[in-house]
Amino acid sequence: MNTSTTIPRAESAEDTRQIQGGHGAGFTAGIAATSPAASAAGRSRGGLPSATVDLSRFDNSGFDRGASRLKEASWLLVRWLFFTPSWLPANRLRCWLLRRFGAKVGRGVVIKPGVKILFPWRLRIGDFVWIGEDAYLLNLVPITIGSHVCISQRAFLCTGNHDYRSPAFDLTAEAILIEDGAWIGSATWVGPGVTAGTHSVLTAGSVATRDLCPYMVYQGNPAVPIRRRVINARPGLAEDSNESRSV
Repeated sequence: MNTSTTIPRAESAEDTRQIQGGHGAGFTAGIAATSPAASAAGRSRGGLPSATVDLSRFDNSGFDRGASRLKEASWLLVRWLFFTPSWLPANRLRCWLLRRFGAKVGRGVVIKPGVKILFPWRLRIGDFVWIGEDAYLLNLVPITIGSHVCISQRAFLCTGNHDYRSPAFDLTAEAILIEDGAWIGSATWVGPGVTAGTHSVLTAGSVATRDLCPYMVYQGNPAVPIRRRVINARPGLAEDSNESRSV
């Protein structure tokens, strides 16, 4: 299962030091696991080795995929034929196909070539939404996108995760909500359970592991608020000509 790896929450002061020591754009669970500090942390408080991960025990047979195998296979074929090709400017057809497979798609929606959607029957899109090339909506559970939302190129909305405390690496999933007027920038990552508040902005390359407050601009890994988003009453007017408006 292609799901995310998120930074674990600290449960002690020692955990906090280990997480902070490895935290950054290149931080992964694998790097932390091979460090001397992580090796020491892998022992229980009694000094004995803790349990280990055994991926042969992974079992997601109880996961409800929301549709029959035939419907899922049919969708994979349709996605390959009409969504994957970069040369096919068939936006209206893509919206129509999504509706046929159970998605709720509003008016004026633009879905560019290369967009990857796992389960259309777990997707809700409002009116006048733009989804850019190669965006990936991994909706093991519902992803809901409000109206007037922009999801830019190569954005990754990921509802799936794994329980790193489980020896069997159990699958977990939480819904994602993108509220009206939000902008999810290029090459961003939005994690399980995140709500992007109305008119919030996640700048290019940023990682959202927690909710984004309305009318705030977020940047970084993990994303933090850097300024308020002020929308001018008249199009074309700039509040601050020195401030960048691209994400």
